[in-house]
Amino acid sequence: MSIPESLKPTSPDARIAGVILAGGLSTRMGGGDKCLLSLQGQTVLHHVLARLAPQVGAVVLNANGDARRFASYGLPVVQDSVQGFAGPLAGVLAGLDWAAKNGFSHVVSAAADSPFFPKTLVKGLQFACEASGQGLAMVQSPRAGGGYFRQPTFALYPVALREDLRAALASGVRKVIQWAEPQGCAPIVFHNLTPDPFFNINTPDDLKKASWML
Repeated sequence: MSIPESLKPTSPDARIAGVILAGGLSTRMGGGDKCLLSLQGQTVLHHVLARLAPQVGAVVLNANGDARRFASYGLPVVQDSVQGFAGPLAGVLAGLDWAAKNGFSHVVSAAADSPFFPKTLVKGLQFACEASGQGLAMVQSPRAGGGYFRQPTFALYPVALREDLRAALASGVRKVIQWAEPQGCAPIVFHNLTPDPFFNINTPDDLKKASWML
C-alpha cells in the first residue's frame, strides 16, 4: 500500500504518542548514545524529535541507563521493563505502558538514529490501518532489485495490545515482525522521497553520509 500524494500532515493527532527508540547498545558505533552525536550542529536526536513532535500529541524517549543525559530535551524517558537489552520490542512496550498511563490510544515508534523519516509518517501509518482494517501498520521500503522490506522500528501500535506484547516478550519473542505479523499488520510505502527517508546511522561512515544528506 502506498501513501496517496494528496495526504499531507495537518495537525498533530492528540490520541497518538510518539516513542523514540534509543535503547540499543550502538555496538557498530563503538557504544554510547548514537542519538547524541552531532549532525550538522545539532544532535541526531534533535533532528528526530523535530520530525516526530509535530505529528503526535506527545513524545516519550525509550532509553536505558541514567536518564539525566537527556534532561535538556524535556522528554519523559522510559526504560525497558524487560532485562538484557531485548531489542526494539521492549522499547515499544515501554512506550505503550507510558501511553496507557497518560491517556493515549496508540503509539508510533521511530528509530533514534534515523533523522530523515517522512513528515507524513503518522498520517501514512493511520491511512494504512484505516484502508486495510488492520490494527497495526508498519513501513515498507522498496528494494533496489525489486520487492520490499520492512522497517520494523517505524510502526503504529494500539495501546490495547500491550499485554499481548508483554506476554510475547516474556515467552522469548524478540523480533518486531515475529510479533506484529500475526496481529494483522498493514504495510505502507513512502515513494519518491529524497534523501532515503529511512536511512539510519549505524557507523561513523553513516554519520558522515548523513551530514552530506542534510
